[in-house]
Amino acid sequence: ALLEKNGKKIKSKHTARRRANKEENQEGPVTTLHVLLTDLVKVSNSRDRASKLFQWLLCPVLSKTFFRAHWEKKPLLIRRQNPDYYKGLFSTAEFDRILRNDDVQYGVNLDVTSYANGRRETHTPPGRALPYTVWDFYESGCSLRMLNPQAFSSTVWNVLSILQEIFSSMAGANVYLTPAGTQGFAPHYDDIEAFIVQLEGKKHWRVYNPLRLFTADIGKPIMDVVLEAGDLLYLPRGIIHQGNCLPDAHSLHITISSFQRNSWGDLLLKVMPAALETAMEEDVEFRKGLPIDYLTFMGVQNSDKEDPRRDKFLSHIQGLMKKLVSYAPVDAAVDQKAKEFLHDCLPPLLTPEEKASSVWGAPVRWDDGETVDMAVHIKTQTKIRLLRGGAARLCSDGEAVCLFYTTENSRVYHKDEPKSIEIKVEHTDAVEFLIHTYPEFVPVCSLPCETAEDKVSLAELLFEKGVIHTSEPLMSK
Repeated sequence: ALLEKNGKKIKSKHTARRRANKEENQEGPVTTLHVLLTDLVKVSNSRDRASKLFQWLLCPVLSKTFFRAHWEKKPLLIRRQNPDYYKGLFSTAEFDRILRNDDVQYGVNLDVTSYANGRRETHTPPGRALPYTVWDFYESGCSLRMLNPQAFSSTVWNVLSILQEIFSSMAGANVYLTPAGTQGFAPHYDDIEAFIVQLEGKKHWRVYNPLRLFTADIGKPIMDVVLEAGDLLYLPRGIIHQGNCLPDAHSLHITISSFQRNSWGDLLLKVMPAALETAMEEDVEFRKGLPIDYLTFMGVQNSDKEDPRRDKFLSHIQGLMKKLVSYAPVDAAVDQKAKEFLHDCLPPLLTPEEKASSVWGAPVRWDDGETVDMAVHIKTQTKIRLLRGGAARLCSDGEAVCLFYTTENSRVYHKDEPKSIEIKVEHTDAVEFLIHTYPEFVPVCSLPCETAEDKVSLAELLFEKGVIHTSEPLMSK
């Protein structure tokens, strides 16, 4: 009986472990991208929309498992045995269509490269990239890299504009088309988190640990795999990798990337100069002069000297660095990072409902020689909210407080200047209220402004800039 009882206990433990593993890597029904994007239109909360799309990208690995076990830590390979899993995201047919119909410029939108005998070459000529020359490069064994497919492909634009809410960092992409039996790039590492999505054909990847200090030897690969259509390979930044095509198939993959210049060090680059400036203004210790003779015992030429003055000098520096923390304007530095992020962001690709209930769907128009439906106004009873959860952020900008937003950004990276509206001091609480109540629609009358006129005026300003939309399309009387 004891053995039986213990056996049941052991079996119960194993069953629980298997169940937990299954929950962490739940396969779920296979959904095509077209069906998924159609379903996401019905999801009102843009943050939920981003979570569902990211989960589909990683399926069957749960996103919480991914962030716990792999994000910034180690590569992840997902094999699917389903070549159509990412169908509709991008294709060689769309690549050709873009070359024929759009203004694709060499060096701006398209690079031509090759790698052979340990040497990488760039063959990118000036001017527009037309099919006649592009496909000739390809037939000659060159790889083609489209640098910003989101500028030409609505599907890629839609996917990236949704995913950027997952990372609180710009989501970008490059498309790589490589002929069979060739390699386009030398072994290298990137400064981004990379999701390599195999769309067509297959590609052989070798992945290496990051370089160790004082060595250029990349060592032996920690991963040696062939990606086939439908597979995904995640590579943390700093991981060295190289890919080559097998003799029997071309390769088309898209690398979705994020988290560039988004480290603690990048934030400190914003914090430290401002902290030092404040400290020098407010603390006399930072304004005291250096020792008259410091050049005689400090610097590289004196670094091997055993001199007590060096120890005293370095100890004083350490003390000032510790004091500097108390002057660090961390929130202001985060605002600077946030402004950069919103400038980097793609504009949202609006759902039909978002378009109909925003400034882009307002019924005002020109008809038969005159403007019509001009009597469309936001009223105190109108319910409003941000267009997207990550579409706007209130930041300090010198002496002013501004609302930075993404809705008027270009699909071309940094084509336009950052978009912002200066917010009156008496209206900042109302803007914060709108940001913090998302995804709920709130009536204009609930905005914490002094007068009804102020509430309506602020709502109309935000509506005109595409920052908010209404619960129901505005109608003329």
